[in-house]
Amino acid sequence: MLLAIDSGNTNVLFTLMEDGEPLVSWRRASDDRRTADEDGVWLRQLMKIGDFKPSKVTGVIISSVRPAALFGLRQLAEVYFGCVPLVVGEDDVPLNFDVRVDRPDQVGADRLVNTRAVQAKLGQGPAIVVDFGTATTLDVVAADGAYIGGVIAPGVNLSAEALYQAAAKLPRIDIRKPENVLGADTVACMQSGLFWGYVSMIEGLVARLREELDMPSAPVVATGGLAALFAGGTDVFDHIDPDFTVKGLAALYSDWAKTQA
Repeated sequence: MLLAIDSGNTNVLFTLMEDGEPLVSWRRASDDRRTADEDGVWLRQLMKIGDFKPSKVTGVIISSVRPAALFGLRQLAEVYFGCVPLVVGEDDVPLNFDVRVDRPDQVGADRLVNTRAVQAKLGQGPAIVVDFGTATTLDVVAADGAYIGGVIAPGVNLSAEALYQAAAKLPRIDIRKPENVLGADTVACMQSGLFWGYVSMIEGLVARLREELDMPSAPVVATGGLAALFAGGTDVFDHIDPDFTVKGLAALYSDWAKTQA
């Protein structure tokens, strides 16, 4: 089995995978102070409950947008699973695609992983991947599979929290799809602005990217924790896959394994 670790700004996702497909996932809040021992005891106990044996883990791959989290995650892999982990963005993880942007070194690991997932699951490009995380990102993959850039916007939960923190009379709300665009009270107005506002933003950005790049039929993939929610408000998505990123991690690990054969 492969242990794929996707360390984001809000959550860390631990996924056991076999043959490129997820078997089970566990999630915890991102905390750079978390030690390898804490994660090791927690994760091995969850595996025991699910009847998964740690000894069956033969490889670990990590994607992290938080550099400070890497030390503990490396130690977790080495001490508790006996594996030297692959870390996306480092030289030992081969990328079988070009990164055609002005500063390739600044491209987040999650965006590289999503690019590889396009190749693995859609058979190359062009494509646009919308990832609903701490930030809402749109990543564009060219026809030859290269990563060519994208868009970064504040995530919907981040925007909701900003409204609560900055406006004295606005409450903290949950994100949901309102029945109507027109809100009849404060909460309904906020929910409409967040949900339908983000739907309109995604639809508008996708349309502009398709026009600007002359890729009118490029499929759009939605991933991330809120993908299913927002997919209920628009038909702009051709594929909805909350596991898209970890499938990209599995594909990158497979690429590396072939170089070791």
